[in-house]
Amino acid sequence: MNKKHILLIDDDHELAELLVDYLAQQNFLVHCCFDGQSGLEQAFTNKYDLILLDVMMPKLNGFEVLKALGQEHKTPVLMLTAKGDHSDKVRGLELGADDYLAKPFHHQELLARINAILRRIQLVSQQNEPSIQATHEQEKSLLTVNDIALNHAIRAASCHGNSIELTGTEYQILTLLLENHGKIISKDTISEQVLSRKLSPFDRSIDVHIGNIRRKFLPFCSGEKIKTVRGAGYLFLTGEDS
Repeated sequence: MNKKHILLIDDDHELAELLVDYLAQQNFLVHCCFDGQSGLEQAFTNKYDLILLDVMMPKLNGFEVLKALGQEHKTPVLMLTAKGDHSDKVRGLELGADDYLAKPFHHQELLARINAILRRIQLVSQQNEPSIQATHEQEKSLLTVNDIALNHAIRAASCHGNSIELTGTEYQILTLLLENHGKIISKDTISEQVLSRKLSPFDRSIDVHIGNIRRKFLPFCSGEKIKTVRGAGYLFLTGEDS
């Protein structure tokens, strides 16, 4: 089995040493950078399957690294935030992180979060593998509802032909809503099916991801697409629902 490559950007040398040893046992190869600037350079220079990104670091903090990476950088990012600091969690998601984990964390929870993110990416990439039923698979890879289209083969989203850059998590949430258009999907369902975990009290991650999707589509799509149904969840509106 090929090792997955992880870039850890964190100035905590002791934590880095522990994670290198633990994740090596789980078939991950971890490259460490101890400040934001060197981590950013590594992210652009080499290909990684996942980035673990701390918030408080010298030279560039985690938010500055996320901004510099930009929306077009495809490597998923798991933010490492201070325990209980909800503003850091929300800000990280708004800047493009796929998920967050509060310090201190248990190593098994970190592994679960890493595997959940990589599964989401794998679900999409598998649909781009060659097949003897290429035409049929290509048709299956296209999902269109009204003026929004998803191409799973290349993980691309568009509205009226305008390309929209989404993170892996945002893409999977939108896929779930489009596949169930006209139906209310609860935040618990989204969390379990996309983030692979139960939604905890006061967890705003789903709300932030939905907000990001709305903001990115707003310049290109007319009218409300994702409706918040208070106390129930989210509804992707079809023409008949609008």
